[in-house]
Amino acid sequence: MTKMNILGVVGARPNFMKIDPVFRALEAQPEKYTTYLVHTGQHYDQAMSKIFFEDLNMRFPDTNLDVGSQSHAQQTATIMQKLEPILLDKQPDLLVVVGDVNSTLAATLVASKLLIPIAHVEAGLRSDDRTMPEEINRLVTDALSDYLLTPSLDANENLKLEGIDESRIFFVGNVMIDTLNRCLDQAQSSPVFQTHRITRNDYALLTLHRPANVDDAAVLEGILTAIGEIQQQVDVVFPIHPRTKKQIEIFGLQPKVDAMKRLKLIPPLGYLDFLALEANAKLALTDSGGVQEETTALGVPCLTLRENTERPVTVTEGTNRIVGHDPTAVTRSAFEVLNGNISKGQLPKYWDGQAASRIVKVFDQIRRKGPGE
Repeated sequence: MTKMNILGVVGARPNFMKIDPVFRALEAQPEKYTTYLVHTGQHYDQAMSKIFFEDLNMRFPDTNLDVGSQSHAQQTATIMQKLEPILLDKQPDLLVVVGDVNSTLAATLVASKLLIPIAHVEAGLRSDDRTMPEEINRLVTDALSDYLLTPSLDANENLKLEGIDESRIFFVGNVMIDTLNRCLDQAQSSPVFQTHRITRNDYALLTLHRPANVDDAAVLEGILTAIGEIQQQVDVVFPIHPRTKKQIEIFGLQPKVDAMKRLKLIPPLGYLDFLALEANAKLALTDSGGVQEETTALGVPCLTLRENTERPVTVTEGTNRIVGHDPTAVTRSAFEVLNGNISKGQLPKYWDGQAASRIVKVFDQIRRKGPGE
């Protein structure tokens, strides 16, 4: 094969940071690759989608499916219905999916039935918690993918334990760090600090969006109780997800939030503004997998408000601690960090900003052999 036609699918914010370095590397070799990018529109809000393409100086998608917000089943089905004719028309030699969102699963299912070879970037991550929709997406996507591109060595082991042939597994490193390294200097000049009157290196950063945390009134109230204690010692900056904001109102927790004088609620941010806040925080509290990875790369202490993580390398080697959502445990851990009990950790192997180049080397092998061989 002299030239390989690659179609990529993205749907939510973390996908953009993962696909961008890969497509940049592919597009630097136009004699070898043609590319086509589909955005499913799973994240459809301006602040949660379009601004990311602008921040990353990333090519805009060739097609937007505009699926919007629906239930998991409806959203997955809609993406499948809208994506199938595109795949039939474009007949790509390889479908590239990233991450673990519904768009990842839907694209994988469609391509698999059409016998289009699939490469999964960020394969092999496992939380061992099947109550998380993302865990189901990961398991099915990896089972159906032909080429599994892993971000960490624990992911390789997970795939082997599931019976996947080692010849299909490629340890390439964490492609999100490619984007972080490229954008960090630019992010440091972000106006977010002036805009929201935030003092660098003198705040904790909070993100909260997972259904297990925000759809359960008792859990959400418990986390907010912990934040109420923490904000008495340090400003807490909270770019609030629309879903979380809605749930706070539904559960009658707005007065609790309003009473926190040092909790600074701000709208969802673009990539550069958020990266600036991560890089200059004393501490991050989060239920986001991406924040666990980025804080490890930045050397910023992170407390994960979950009972598990699909990114254990951020705990064993990085700056992350799993603290759950018990208010006492969260508060105690936060105060330990704020009082100087921190570990800067280390960069896991291949979190070096070169993951995309390793991915393209894998694609070069596929191109020379022919997909599916």
